[in-house]
Amino acid sequence: MKKIVLAMTTLSAFAIQAHAQSSVTLYGIADGGFSFNSNAAGGRQFAITSGNSYASRWGIKGSEDLGNGLKAIFTLEGGYSLTSGTIGNNGTLFGRQAWVGLGSANYGSVMLGRQNSDGYQSVGQLEAGGQWAASGAGYGAHPADIDNLDNFNRANNAIKYQSPTFNGLTVTTLYSLGGKAGNFTQNEIFDLAATYQIGSVLLGGFYTYVKDPNFSFYGNKANDSTTGLNISSPVQEGYASAGSQQIVAAGGAYTFGPATIGLVYSNTQFHDLGTVAVAGLNGIEKAYTGGATFNTGEVNFKYQIRPALQLGTAYIYMRNSGASGASGATYQQVDVGGYYALSKRTSFYAVAVYQKASGTDSTGQHAVAAILGATPSNSNHQTVATIGITQKF
Repeated sequence: MKKIVLAMTTLSAFAIQAHAQSSVTLYGIADGGFSFNSNAAGGRQFAITSGNSYASRWGIKGSEDLGNGLKAIFTLEGGYSLTSGTIGNNGTLFGRQAWVGLGSANYGSVMLGRQNSDGYQSVGQLEAGGQWAASGAGYGAHPADIDNLDNFNRANNAIKYQSPTFNGLTVTTLYSLGGKAGNFTQNEIFDLAATYQIGSVLLGGFYTYVKDPNFSFYGNKANDSTTGLNISSPVQEGYASAGSQQIVAAGGAYTFGPATIGLVYSNTQFHDLGTVAVAGLNGIEKAYTGGATFNTGEVNFKYQIRPALQLGTAYIYMRNSGASGASGATYQQVDVGGYYALSKRTSFYAVAVYQKASGTDSTGQHAVAAILGATPSNSNHQTVATIGITQKF
């Protein structure tokens, strides 16, 4: 009997110790507000909207200590609409993240599954639209999130490696397998990024290469089309037939006292237009050949007036070179916003975005203002504003 009691005591102690070395956390964000669009396809629009400041989401993450500094890690995260209760990410249950892996403080982490882009983790944190300018809805992001700094496009079937931080430097790389039998490279995605922080200076840069972007990058969610258009913005919709897409971006931020100033530049190229069959393109879009290039620059500024109150502003300029001899388009955008924290978990926000377009857009039509996350205008200018509340749990 004593032996049985001793064995049970030992097993109980081991179970308690194992439990103490493992953790599972349920977390999320509930974000809702009131939004105004000055020109939604020709008319003013007022709406109760979800996920403006931060995308409404819920998730489960956990880790288990395997010994010798090694941990098993996982994250499952899905978006949802606070206004309707429906699943976000076009019907994908864990459309934001779904991965499992191993992590080591000395050697870094390796993760497998649906994952965020390296660009979002490196340069996205330097962009106003990836920080305070309604990043959840995407209103303040670069037009159409052309450089994916706001992470509207994620990678399926991906393996990612993230290094430990050495003297302020962190490197990440990602490769997404296309998953097509007999064609190893179809729909593949490759990412390489670096972030460097020293004192009050933060720097980031990345390179992304995407094969068959309409399907691999823009169309990798549950209800996306396997034959038709998965790009909804007129800013780049006409280039859906591209054989590949390339993004290069870099940025930096300098903090002095309560103020931070940031600069971001990106170059996005669509190559081999007309080589991928996509249903739904108009005659002009079907005739495109060669490539199209977007150059985007941003300067932003934010100021922490007091611990609970932050204000910010940004100016964005984007130029599309056009394709097949078209003149291309220019987009200019101004973001302004403020946040007030009631607590560590709850905050109010107010953000306004103005955009003006000129030239000929990717569809071959006169360029219209098309603020990301909102119904495009039928004219060359548009204003979107939102106010609301964010509750984190």
